[in-house]
Amino acid sequence: MPGPLTTSRERPVRVLVVDDSALVRRILARELGTSAGIEVVATAPDPYAARDRIVELEPDVVTLDIEMPRMDGITFLRKLMKHHPVPVVVVSSLTPQGSELALEALDAGAVTVLAKPGPAFSVGDMAAQLSEAVRAAALARVSAVRTPAPKRLAMTRTTSKVVVIGASIGGTKAVQDVLMAMPHDAPGIVIAQHMPEHFTGAFARRLREICAMDVCEATDGDRVVTGRALIAPGNRHLVLRRDGAAYVVGVRSGPLVSGHRPSIDVLFRSAARYVGSNAVGVIMTGMGHDGAAGLRAMRDAGAATLAQDEASSVVYGMAKEAVRMGAVCESVPLTDMPGRILELVQKQS
Repeated sequence: MPGPLTTSRERPVRVLVVDDSALVRRILARELGTSAGIEVVATAPDPYAARDRIVELEPDVVTLDIEMPRMDGITFLRKLMKHHPVPVVVVSSLTPQGSELALEALDAGAVTVLAKPGPAFSVGDMAAQLSEAVRAAALARVSAVRTPAPKRLAMTRTTSKVVVIGASIGGTKAVQDVLMAMPHDAPGIVIAQHMPEHFTGAFARRLREICAMDVCEATDGDRVVTGRALIAPGNRHLVLRRDGAAYVVGVRSGPLVSGHRPSIDVLFRSAARYVGSNAVGVIMTGMGHDGAAGLRAMRDAGAATLAQDEASSVVYGMAKEAVRMGAVCESVPLTDMPGRILELVQKQS
């Protein structure tokens, strides 16, 4: 497990917890309040009370439920980001139906989305993840969301080149920006994005509507083909392997690796082993160190490796660690990333 994300702050990260359930408010406040470097300054049962607490206390981070009385969390989030921007971590019950709302929350400006585990809500192993998300959110840059472009007709065929992308906090928007800029005949792309179960299917469906590429949640045995991007399912590891002359993905269970499932390190290491110099590895915005060692393995195997630069990252954590380890050939601004990926693929051809 990665250690706590440190900041340069001399005071704790001040958090406002917003949830309509008194029990959930108590649990979140207790877990966060006992985490190093975090102080819960208040709780609120609905967006109207939250608005007053934000104006009065000016918290560094807000944790926010989506389904609440008087005003839903999405509407409140949009108003908040317009009039009083503050990093927001959405903590919600993510079911297959609720995952679309989670995507709306990210579109509205939330830094990340976490799932409440279990119908009875027991924080359990989520406590460390929540604390890390809050610390990362305190460092996050809040930015405007680009309007999606219309979808163009996608084309798929087998490919010998593979682009492998890993991302965490801030990554849903970063991945979207990269995929939206890719042509319909872009090389096959395989993505490990840290996100909860049920969320990835909705994420893939939304991207499929706005991208020229065909974007899918990966299933075991899917082929990596030109014109298609495969996203690791939440709570499952994704690996690359060979099937004759083609590349396919495997979807696996198993323990957390580098603190995550899906783990970017798992995907990158498989790319190093089975794809080697036919791969381009990309590590993007996110906290912690997942993917850094795997990207180094890819570089050692002959792959071209890129990192999202600090200025364009919501949280410069994973990419920073990869640079420190010598895993990165080049750091690139997000706006330049799609073009640079395509240049490297062409150079390798």
